[in-house]
Formats: sequence, structure tokens, C-alpha cells
Amino acid sequence: MSREPLKFGRYDVASYSAFTMYSVCSLAIPLMIVAMGKDLGFPLDKGGMSAGGLLHAARCSLMIAALVLCSLIASRIGKRLTMGFCVLFFGAGITACAFSVNYWMLLPCLVLVGFGEGICEGIATPFIQDLHSDAPERYVNIGHAFWSVGIFAAVIFASGLLALGVSWRTILGGLGILSMISSLFFLWRENPEKKYPETEDKIDLKVLWDRTCLIVKQKCFWRCCGAMFFGAGAEFGLTFWSAAYIELTFKTSVFVAGLGTGAIAVGMFLGRTFFGYIARPGRLRYINLFAALATIPLSLGLVFLKPGVMPDWATFTILFILLFLCGLGIAPYWPTTQVFGVQKMPHCDSTLLYIYFSALGVPGCGFFSWFMGFMGDRLGDLRATILVVPCSLLVFIGFTLYEGWLSRSNKKC
Repeated sequence: MSREPLKFGRYDVASYSAFTMYSVCSLAIPLMIVAMGKDLGFPLDKGGMSAGGLLHAARCSLMIAALVLCSLIASRIGKRLTMGFCVLFFGAGITACAFSVNYWMLLPCLVLVGFGEGICEGIATPFIQDLHSDAPERYVNIGHAFWSVGIFAAVIFASGLLALGVSWRTILGGLGILSMISSLFFLWRENPEKKYPETEDKIDLKVLWDRTCLIVKQKCFWRCCGAMFFGAGAEFGLTFWSAAYIELTFKTSVFVAGLGTGAIAVGMFLGRTFFGYIARPGRLRYINLFAALATIPLSLGLVFLKPGVMPDWATFTILFILLFLCGLGIAPYWPTTQVFGVQKMPHCDSTLLYIYFSALGVPGCGFFSWFMGFMGDRLGDLRATILVVPCSLLVFIGFTLYEGWLSRSNKKC
């Protein structure tokens, strides 16, 4: 099969900037959560892990509400402007977090951030699909790779500055301002000759309801949603807690802990770029299956890696290699599952499918980040909570294998 060369334009750059800043704002909190906990009254090493996990769960609650509404919003003002305003919104929200004086003020600020990020989560993928409807499986994976760029940027700048003694408030404020600036890629006046290919129809509530009813009647939709929930939980649970896991388990600096999250980010970026390059409609299920199977023993390695057993240089070398390989392994779950589901249901509205898949993936992120913090409080050790990751991947593999069996048996979706 011949491969067409990849082609990128202005709105590809815009979508990559949105994914990057969305990621930076999402990961800035977990990277700085130890310092924030000490300042705002929920120290993680004194029973505050559940409160830390609740921050992301609260953020996810409004993300889900935004995901439900974003299709209607985009149908009224267009995907381009919707993307621009949502990036502007979560940038303003993360700036507000910098002024929080206690935990209970931080919580509603993150809920506001979640609304902007929820719209971005729901519209960013169909935004890219509309740009490249001829080969979405390639460009969607590459677009999602820039989530990992944001993680790496957050690690280098956020944790680096924090290690140098810069206040987490200053860092959050700076990230929020950068996010608001990036919204200009979408909001700046378009070139009439290179306009974004908006859909022409304006969806009203009745049409939206009818299309939603058609989607929820598909059994394949619910199987893909199950895979999204557990795959997203494995991906974000590991990413969210990796810095705190390293800092508290190995008694290291916040910068070194951040570099661990950076190792995951580099693995995810390379993984999504590679999987985006090789992705073809018939390969998507196998990409997810083999990636998940490989990640299970790698994540178990993190559970059994202990400080003091080997020299520090050997321990950290193994730690960073495992985190990098875990990043490679978890890379394809979110974008590939979404594209796979859309291709399995060509008679359904693709934009709504992407949105509803995200609406089931986001609760997975929130639930598993809270649950791992909850288990950390109960067990007194974040290292043991990493067991949640391979367990969730086993369920993800179950959904993937079952879907594959149905495909081979020519069962209806």
C-alpha cells in the first residue's frame, strides 16, 4: 500500500498548540501537588493523597458537562472559534488557580479549568479529522502526540523552576498566560483562501438528540466506551501520580521527579508519532492489544522497584527506562480507540462519537487518579498503588479481544 506524504498547515499548528497547552495545564497541578499540598493544607505525606486525587476528579466533573455541550456550541459558532475560546478559557482558569489561598478555593478554580479543557477534549479530535478526512487515523495520533510535548514542557519548565525556588503560583500564572496567547492561532482572522472546513449544517437539539439515540443503540459504542474508560485510567493514572510516586518513594527532588514524568512524555510522543505513521484501519485493534500487553509487565516493574536495594544510579536508570517504555506502551490507547470506534460506526455522526468517547474517557482519568490517591492513603505507599495500572489494562485488553472476536465472527456492531 502506497503512503501519501503527511501534509500540515496553519490549523494543524493551532491544534498542536491546543493539545500542548491543555497538557501543560493538566499536568502542572500533579507536578506541583506536593508543594501545593504543603501551602494549602493537604500535605500528601500526611494523609492528603485522597484530597490531591479529588482535585482531578472535580476537574473532570465539569469536563464531562462541557463534553456534553460542546457539539451544540461548535455547531453554532464553528469548531475553529470553539477551540479558540476553550483554550482562552482554561488559560484564564489556570491563572486563577495561582491566586488560591486554600484548598477549597483551588477546587472551584480547577472546575472552571475543566470546563474549558472538556470542550477542547471534545472538539480537538474532530477538528483534526475535518482537516484530514482522507486519513484521520494518521493525523489524530500525531495530534495527540503533542499532549506528550506539553507533559515534557511542563516537566522542564514547571518542575525545573520549582526546584530553583520559584513559587508554584508564579509558574501557574505564567502557564495560564501562555495558554491564552496560544488561543490566537484559532481566533486570528482567517485567510479567505485557506479557511477551516467547517461543517455547513447547524445542529439543533432535536437533531442532536436523534443522532445521540442512534449512537447509544450501538453495542459497539458501549464496548469502545468501556475500553476508553480503562485505557484512559491506565494512561492518566500513571501520568498523574508518577512525579509524586518518585518524589515520595525515592526521596528525591521535585525536578528529578518531574523528569520521570518527562520520560513518560517522551515515550508517549514517540509512540503516538510512530503509531500515527503506521496506523491503517485494519491495524488499530492490534496496535492497542500489543501495546497493552507490553505495558503490563513494565508497570509491574515499577511496583517492585525499591530504593536502597541497588546503587542509586542503577535504581534511577532502571526507573527512567521503565517509565519511558511505559510511555511508549500507553501512547495509543486514547486516540486509536476513538478512531477505531468511529470507523466501526460509519453511519453515526463522527463528531458526536469523538465527543462521547472522550466523555467516557475523562471519567476514567478522574476516577483512577482519585482511586490511586485513595489507595495510597490506605496503604501508605504510592508504589503499591501502581498495581491499579496493570489491572485496568487487563480489562482494556478484555474489551479489545472481545471486539476482535466479534469482528472475526462478522457479528453486527
